[in-house]
Formats: sequence, C-alpha cells, structure tokens
Amino acid sequence: MIDHVDQLIDRILEREGGFVDHPDDRGGPTNMGITQGTLSEYFGRQATVDEVRKLRQDTARAIYRDRYWHKPGFHSLELPTALADMVLDAGVHHGPYQATRMLQRAAGTTDDGIIGPLTQEAVLTSDLIPLAAGFLAERAEFFGQLITRDPSQAAFAHGWMRRLGKLMRQIPEVIE
Repeated sequence: MIDHVDQLIDRILEREGGFVDHPDDRGGPTNMGITQGTLSEYFGRQATVDEVRKLRQDTARAIYRDRYWHKPGFHSLELPTALADMVLDAGVHHGPYQATRMLQRAAGTTDDGIIGPLTQEAVLTSDLIPLAAGFLAERAEFFGQLITRDPSQAAFAHGWMRRLGKLMRQIPEVIE
C-alpha cells in the first residue's frame, strides 16, 4: 500500500522532466508536467510562460498533491503503490476525470468520473492484475483516439507508448 503520496509524485516528476513548449502540445508551455493552464488555475490568474519556466518543484508538488491526488479522491482508494502510480500518472496526463473513468471501466463499474462508494467497492474487490492491465489498456485506447481525432498528436505517440510500456512493466508489482 501507499506509504506516502510524495513517493508517487517523485515518479511523476521523473517521467515529466523539465520545461517544454512544443508547438503541437495542446497543453502549451509545460514544466514538470504542469501546464500553463493548470498553473493559472492554481494562481487564480493567468500564469506567464516565464512563470511556467521558473516553476518551483515545491509548487508542482503542491499542485499534484491537491489537484491530482486528493481532489479526485484517488487517496481514498488505498491502492498498492504500483497501481496508484498508474492512476496518478493517468490523472496528470489525461485529467483526473478521464483517469477515474478509465479506472471505473477497468473495474467494471459505471464510468461517471466520480470516486464514490461504488467505485471504491469495485476497485477493492477487483483482482489487481486484471485491474491494472485493463486500466492500462484503457489508456492505450485513449491515446489511439487522441491521435485519430487529431493527427498532429502523433508527434507524441512514441513518448506516450514508452511511458505506457514503463507502467506496464509495473503490473507484477501491484500484488507485492
């Protein structure tokens, strides 16, 4: 089980890296995985590109902890660390609502994007290996849909698949 959310955030920060501003990235300027839009919401005003570039790690950690872990209710699921890492990663990459829906579909419950008692029960009673595999399959399908709808996003396909592959290698860890 999860010892501390900071361990999960460490993994996210490692995967996300530093400042990028790719012209095809729909998130715009991003640093440590925090987009300009997300930083603007955090500040309660429009963040500048320079503020994104100079984002401090403690600010990024606070955003991850609040917006991507506590607010969606991922903390309430008491997932094994490897599975929690997969869910948090999807929340960061696709938004907490989409990540929740992916988890719900993998657990075989209604995909309403809300972590409530039914989702908690479905996840709690799931066989963890098929749950993790199904969750990552949902992500793979989502990536395919993104590229189909917007072919400019194919520029990111290799990185997305590399990221997904690393998470897939963690599947055996969900029962350790």
